[in-house]
This record gives sequence, structure tokens and C-alpha cells, in this order.
Amino acid sequence: MADDLVFDRSTDAEPGLAVEVAPLVRRIVAPNPSPFTFTGTATYLVGRGTVAIVDPGPDHAGHRHSVLAALDGETVSHVVVTHTHMDHSQGARAMAEAIGAKLVGAAPHERFRALHAGETAALEAGIDHGYRPDETLADGEGISGPGWSLVAVATPGHTANHLCFALPEARLLLSGDHVMAWSTTIVAPPDGAMGPYVASLRRLIERDEDFYLPGHGPALRNARVFARHLLGHRLMRESAIRGRLAEGPKRVVDLVAELYRGLDPRLTRAAGLSVYAHLEDLAERGLVATDGPPRLDGLYRVS
Repeated sequence: MADDLVFDRSTDAEPGLAVEVAPLVRRIVAPNPSPFTFTGTATYLVGRGTVAIVDPGPDHAGHRHSVLAALDGETVSHVVVTHTHMDHSQGARAMAEAIGAKLVGAAPHERFRALHAGETAALEAGIDHGYRPDETLADGEGISGPGWSLVAVATPGHTANHLCFALPEARLLLSGDHVMAWSTTIVAPPDGAMGPYVASLRRLIERDEDFYLPGHGPALRNARVFARHLLGHRLMRESAIRGRLAEGPKRVVDLVAELYRGLDPRLTRAAGLSVYAHLEDLAERGLVATDGPPRLDGLYRVS
């Protein structure tokens, strides 16, 4: 099976500049570029006159100033959060208080499972445990303003509380970190889980939106085709892991070395977490085995 996944790593986004990226939507990129955030977190202004701010980004005074300056007298009814990673939600409360808006969206952070004895969360530093919304939006619930509405679409996987938001008036989806044009999504147990991530991908493929505005990187056209390719990529990775294990027991570090040849060394840890997420999912399905609960340093074999 060929991997048809092709990324768009165009970098035309200038931090701090409000750009109209779709009808009813402006984007402002935060100045927090990194190997994990690409050019920075995308903050979206939805609507005109009375607007919602989606993913206010890190708690960065300069970014907050850029967002408020772009509003130019407009009213903000809601600050909306897709999920509780610092680069998306850390600045939410300060933004909401600065403009007197209601903070809504994802639930407070929860892991998919409890930590195993002696385990620490791999991406603990990036989790926003202090986030507390004024109102949590469940799947299908939403908010609205003049000429626009945002409807929550539950997409657990990257985090347990991850939400995308449909904007029906523009027939698009604000896809957060679930689907991005520039990269695959990090799925890192115990805060992320591969089984739910894949199920959420399948859910988006079945929806009508074909234009996504992700939490990082450029807009995504023909989004359902891309999502199908993402799904195929994940299934190919799973198949490759099972194939390697059929040769004999291996650890995550062995599988990363064999499956990710030529990988940017800065991304080795992220690749290991992705492999670990696949192994944990395969173990839950009874397709691989390890001694005790699945661990990042465990030895895995075919069941």
C-alpha cells in the first residue's frame, strides 16, 4: 500500500498579522514557532462586529496585543478553546478577562488513563492544568453571533478533550490539532490515545466540511481526501509495527530506528510517542503483548 500523504509546509504566515483566510474568519499567528508548533499557533477571529476568538494561544502579551488590535472596536462574545495544551489555551483566561468575554470550549484537562506506577506524562510541561472554562461545550453544542455559529465536534485522540468547531455558514471546520496540513498529529499516552484518534479521523471523513483551518500551519483544502490519507498513513504505520514485531520482540526505540530513517533528530521523541501510542492501542486490541501494562520502555511482541 502506498502512502499518499503529502504535507503543505508553506510558511507565508507572518506572526501578529490579521489575515482573512475564509469568509467570516481571520487568522493571527502567535510568535511561538517550534518543531511542534510549526510557524506558531493560529488564533482565529470568527465573525464581524461581534466575534469569537478561537484558541487564543500562549500567554504572550505581544500576541494578545496583536489580537486585540485586530478587533478595532469589535465586540468579543466568546473566547473558545479546542484543547488544553499550553500553546492553545494558556492565554485564554487573560484574553477573556481583558475583553469581558465568556470562556468556553474544551473541558478541563483529563488523561485517557491513569498513570502507571512510576510513569510520568511525556508531554506534561505542555499541558494546561490550570485551564477552567466558564462553560464546557459538549459534542453538538455551540455558540453563535450575528451571521455565524460554531458547533463543537468531539474529536478525542490528540487529547481526551479535543474539540473541532464547525462553522456552517462558511462550510468549514476549525480542526485544532486533530488534522493539520503541515504534519501528522502527536498522539502521546496517557494524555493522547491512538484508538480514539483514528476513530475521530473516521468521523471527520464522514462529515461534509472539505475546508479546514488547523491550529498550526496553512489552511487545508480537499480536507476529507487529506484526512483519508492521514488515516491510511496511520494504518500503514500500525501494519509496519506489527510486521517488525513479527520478526521478534522489540522496544519503542528499536521500532523508531527502523521505521523513521532520516528523521530530524529533534522529532525522535515525538516519533517514539507515536509508536508507543500504536503499541498501546494494539495491546488493548490483543494484537501485541508486553509484560505488565504497556510502557514506553517495554518490550513488545506479537500476541
